[in-house]
Amino acid sequence: MGFNIAFKIKCLAYIMKSNIKVGDVMTRNFVSIKPNESVVSAAKKMIQKRVGSLIIEEKKKLMGLVTQRDIIYALIKKSKNELAKTPVIDIAVKKITTTKPSADIYEAMARMKKTKHRWLPAVINGDVVGMLTIKDIINLEPELLESISAMTEIREETEKRNKIEESRKGKGFETEGVCDECGNVDILYRMDGMMVCGSCREAID
Repeated sequence: MGFNIAFKIKCLAYIMKSNIKVGDVMTRNFVSIKPNESVVSAAKKMIQKRVGSLIIEEKKKLMGLVTQRDIIYALIKKSKNELAKTPVIDIAVKKITTTKPSADIYEAMARMKKTKHRWLPAVINGDVVGMLTIKDIINLEPELLESISAMTEIREETEKRNKIEESRKGKGFETEGVCDECGNVDILYRMDGMMVCGSCREAID
């Protein structure tokens, strides 16, 4: 049995057997920011709190999410002085897939895989109550960390090679950037006048 298959079976068997819910492992003390705070303020908060993303909330309501990549791309387009006046909500991902504390952890993992996100805000009636991350899931079974890291590297390299091969065959591969549909940073394809990632391209098809 190949490493890939054996690893997946081990992970699935452990998670499905445990019947763990999102609320059992999610991060409750997540770091957030208000939508009208500046991009520069968001960058400083990420550095201070040592996090790679911030939930954007207003009176506990989920408004969006901003990541390090969002800020890096904003810096390419605007100066630091301009970003000091730019509300963080302007560069944030607003179309966000969420989960619930009562959701099964396996279901949440499936959503992460589908959206290619490493995080899922947990909400109840629109209020943000936590954040589920890849790190939270890894902590379920620490000894799987090394295997997960290896699998991630293998998968990413395979996807990269496949996308390069697609471009050579003229399947519409254009460049890497921000998807016009979901706002995520990924390999983009031109479709109906927009630049979209692979997931959005499949959804549109």
